Amino acid sequence: MEAAGDFRSGTMSTKLLQRCIHPLDYKRNTGEKNLKKFVMIRADLLQEPGNLAGVRHIILVLSGKGGVGKSTISTELALALRHAGKKVQGKAVHQCDSGWVPVFVDQEQSISLMSVGFLLEKPDEAVVWRGPKKNALIKQFVSDVAWGQLDYLVVDTPPGTSDEHMAVVDTLRPYSPLGALVVTTPQAVSVGDVRRELTFCKKVGLRVIGVVENMSGFVCPHCAECTNVFSRGGGEELARHAGVPFLGSVPLDPELTRSLEEGRDFIQGFPESPAFPALSCIAQKILNEAPVGLS
Repeated sequence: MEAAGDFRSGTMSTKLLQRCIHPLDYKRNTGEKNLKKFVMIRADLLQEPGNLAGVRHIILVLSGKGGVGKSTISTELALALRHAGKKVQGKAVHQCDSGWVPVFVDQEQSISLMSVGFLLEKPDEAVVWRGPKKNALIKQFVSDVAWGQLDYLVVDTPPGTSDEHMAVVDTLRPYSPLGALVVTTPQAVSVGDVRRELTFCKKVGLRVIGVVENMSGFVCPHCAECTNVFSRGGGEELARHAGVPFLGSVPLDPELTRSLEEGRDFIQGFPESPAFPALSCIAQKILNEAPVGLS
């Protein structure tokens, strides 16, 4: 991919959006077969660089540790909100071993995404940046990207509590984010880390929308029996003790994994899946708490 331009330039967001209009070409040109999801940036976002003034609700998705499915929950939440007729944007802040990669979005241009992955010349390039440079880019994402008019902005953050978390919270504070959705798995090690994540939210003044327990049991596709592979109920118990809402449990689901690997819309394509009602219920609770008119 071609270079994205100087971060210090006032036209950075326009350049980024222009060169991300055809993400499927990006995938074909790079030959990368391991990208889980595709990205589509709406052409109508090619406007003067602005800030988040046109975004109604900002949701941060947090987790105490990696590997709990935070990015999956972020993606499916955005899809569920989209199917409710809302305009949604994703912002991928977290870094993984293949760089800050682009994560999903649909080909119907009703969801869009901004990611550091768009800046990489090679999809398998790692982002080796120190904290100050990461923090500066996070701030520039807010100030220089043409976000447009959105009902929801879903921010996929790194696991844990790091400089990036502080930068995101401090940068978004003037826009009064709706709060944090905290993802955990049922195991004690994950629940313990999430307990510290809730403490972080309290210290920085970030409201907790609720806790989601991911990978909560496996429903057999043949007999419908549920097996608690990683135990069950840890997230719900934690939410009760912490005095925050429990939004729901999402079971392990091979169809969900397959949809992500193939870049398919799980909410639309797998309505009979065990994970579908759980994800839909979580999205509906968000809509009930922060409703917006039809877009």
